[in-house]
Amino acid sequence: MISLHGLTKVFPGGVRALDGIDLTVADGEFFALLGPSGCGKTTLLRTIAGLETPTGGRVSIDGADVTRLPPGDRDVAMVFQDYAIFPHMDVTANIAYPLRVKKVPRDRRTAKAAEVAARLSLTELLHRRPAELSGGQQQRVALARAIACHPAAFLFDEPLSNLDARLRLEARTFLKRLQRELAVTTVFVTHDQAEALALADRIAVMSDGRMIQVGSPAEIFHRPATTFVASFIGSTPMNLLPARITDGGLAVAGAVLPAPGPCPAEITGEDDLTYGVRPEYMDLSAAERPGAIPGVVSVLENLGTHTLVTMESPDALIQLVVQEGEEPELGARGWAVPRRALLYRDGALLT
Repeated sequence: MISLHGLTKVFPGGVRALDGIDLTVADGEFFALLGPSGCGKTTLLRTIAGLETPTGGRVSIDGADVTRLPPGDRDVAMVFQDYAIFPHMDVTANIAYPLRVKKVPRDRRTAKAAEVAARLSLTELLHRRPAELSGGQQQRVALARAIACHPAAFLFDEPLSNLDARLRLEARTFLKRLQRELAVTTVFVTHDQAEALALADRIAVMSDGRMIQVGSPAEIFHRPATTFVASFIGSTPMNLLPARITDGGLAVAGAVLPAPGPCPAEITGEDDLTYGVRPEYMDLSAAERPGAIPGVVSVLENLGTHTLVTMESPDALIQLVVQEGEEPELGARGWAVPRRALLYRDGALLT
């Protein structure tokens, strides 16, 4: 178990990279740190690893305070974005290096390297050097090196970002299966929300050194706690539309829509509300109907099995997803019908 208590990190010049982080990662959990570049996620990972010293707060691993321990005494293994494998060593020596540092005899560490390599389909590459390997193979070597020393936790700093799209999907599946087999606590940093949703048991969405929301992938996707999380999560951004309370419901983009849930009594027409609905949860109607937003189709984006439709309404751009073969004509008039919406006040989830 990894526990963080009031963790802060302030760099010279007053840059606050971490701002009072409190977090517990359960034993055996796959936990993702997700956020845009510069939000503090890599600094947080490096602080857990001991590569950065916190300005304040505490880091505990399995109940032991490791805040001031050097990285080598924390029993964690880190896989970097650029893999950081030694170019002058072959695959065997790279995998066995942590064991060499621990003074494990040569025959035992060579045998262990071969055992781990076999698990990761690297046996035929044991005598090659990194320059002779593809990006996916180098990534597996970095993983094998981390596995060889049986750490208490894996720390991954965007390890898939240097792979092409097809390899990333393959590596993602492989990494998920491997972590399940090893049952090792894993903290995974990424700016790719698809990776986080696919891999993690829980996700923390970060911004400006703070954790905005922590929850399961389903919770983060279906009920984002703020409009920031709502706009960041999802392969297509959530429609976030200004809204006002009216006698008949909510005035949104030139239409009157039913509220997605009971509104607190103190909400008035003066409140700054935002109506949120994912493109996947909107239907397109060719005929006018109640509770629908009118617009004109301005853009069609082919996404393979479905199409992303952009409609221009009098007050906003609306995006929705239709199935393959159901695409409207450009310039056609239509009505976007929300099926599953959320309501925010001042950027925070209301209902």
